[in-house]
Amino acid sequence: MDYSLKIGGEAGQGIQTIGDALAKVFCRFGYHVFTNQDYESRIRGGHNFYQIRLSDRPIRAPRRPLDILLAFDRESIPAHRAEVREEGIIAYDSSLLKESFAGPQFLDIPFVKIATDTGASRIVANTAATGAILGMLGFSLDPLFDILTVLLKRKDDRTREQNRLAAVAGHEYAVKNCGRCSFSPASTGVPKMLVGGSEAVGFGALAAGCMFYSAYPMTPSTGIMTYLGARAKEYGIIVEQAEDEIAAINMALGASFAGVRSMTGTSGGGFALMVEGVSLAAMTETPIVIALAQRPGPATGLPTKTEQGDLFFALYAGHGEFPRVIFAPGNPEQAIRLTAKAFHISQKYQIPVFVMTDQYLADTQWTLDSVALDNLPMKDYRTDAAEIDRLDAYARHAFTDSGVSPFGIPGKTKHVVVTDSDEHNEAGHIIEDKGLRSKMVEKRLFLKLENIRKEIAPPVFLGSAAPETVIISWGSTYGVVREAVESMGDKKIAMLHFSEIYPLPGLQSFDYVEVLKKAERTICVENNATGQFARLLKAETGCAVTDRILRYDGRPFLMEELLEELRGRS
Repeated sequence: MDYSLKIGGEAGQGIQTIGDALAKVFCRFGYHVFTNQDYESRIRGGHNFYQIRLSDRPIRAPRRPLDILLAFDRESIPAHRAEVREEGIIAYDSSLLKESFAGPQFLDIPFVKIATDTGASRIVANTAATGAILGMLGFSLDPLFDILTVLLKRKDDRTREQNRLAAVAGHEYAVKNCGRCSFSPASTGVPKMLVGGSEAVGFGALAAGCMFYSAYPMTPSTGIMTYLGARAKEYGIIVEQAEDEIAAINMALGASFAGVRSMTGTSGGGFALMVEGVSLAAMTETPIVIALAQRPGPATGLPTKTEQGDLFFALYAGHGEFPRVIFAPGNPEQAIRLTAKAFHISQKYQIPVFVMTDQYLADTQWTLDSVALDNLPMKDYRTDAAEIDRLDAYARHAFTDSGVSPFGIPGKTKHVVVTDSDEHNEAGHIIEDKGLRSKMVEKRLFLKLENIRKEIAPPVFLGSAAPETVIISWGSTYGVVREAVESMGDKKIAMLHFSEIYPLPGLQSFDYVEVLKKAERTICVENNATGQFARLLKAETGCAVTDRILRYDGRPFLMEELLEELRGRS
């Protein structure tokens, strides 16, 4: 079983509310769920959609054929009608669209009348529509009632009852008038968790002990801040909305220097303002985690669409030479683990670490059976105050074999903790000595980088052990590439997916370079115009890909589109 439905409408019509409620219902019945959204940069109007795919097997990407289209605006019909299967249903309310449609696919459901008949306002039409969709698919309403109770907990009893009645009436109408629907739910399984990309980054930060998060709201990174902010009191974390991104990164650096695990987040234009702070973190050897949620640029670009266009920006941002680590998770499970690992690496080596997402990953939701927290790196790398107090003198930037100096917390030791944004000596005081300058560069860069590389995990390798064709992907393209490769069923094809991007993994545990060299064809799939990861791969390993599949219109790859491209090139 594999169904796909899309809710289309204008901003402000509550299509995300409908989509979220339906997705949660399907999860509670034990189905695998994948959701994605497309929305315009406006508060009201425009055309948006929310797509849900549900299946009795794991799914990881959106697909084109729709079984149900729920149209809340007139544009939904011409925009998405061609995507609906011949036996699919287009549900709409003619009073809402001010137009009627003829044909076996169309089902006119009076959502507004159902809502107002309960004594409620037109806005409760969303609840009627949700009930109707569940009726079409043969699901009961019990999980929806539980979800409505949570959503409407601050409303009065009358409002809650009106929504319940609207859901029942919508469900009954669909069951009675949708006899031609062939949908039938399979047996239910164990309820699953529904986790979004931004939530996963926030959850990973909490799991890693983040105690301070500062940011200026910027799509699509804002979801991380709202997730952490909603849990600030429960977990004792400080979440600060700064006046701009310059303040945000410097607040996080100050909090980190003062002794707590700190993080900031932004998107391209905001990160442009943070760049000086990245170099400050490097010079002062202050650990920080930076969530960089990509969107199409330059400038404001397409603020609510998706792209993988900022890899080189993260890689080369900042003046001077210093180590950094870049992670790019491909799904929420990786986002949790890699965000926690980002804190581990940043604390251990006292460097900036990036967690790169994009609008697509930030706003997609996946089902998880569970979240494993027992193997997350949680060691505290701050030097114990008692250990520092035993020293005759404390040097914040002392030379060591690893390049990592003891990191004292100001006010926690009898010694003064000193650093400087100028080049400095071991004690943290400004210098201009050429020999000491060279030693400091080698300490910060070469000594640390050698050990950092040993902690970078190899890419995910799936498919033939000796492939003729290797599909290369990174970050958020993981799900669609994996489904496409699995769908091809070719014994001579495999995928290499990189989520720990820089430095590239060493070859000790898995020689992926040898796999690339032996393959007849290597195809890199990216959501950008210049093949940034393919260029990084060539620069670091010498392996040039034979072909690239690039998309840069602000939209993610759909499985059918990618399959067509791959079959034409492999």
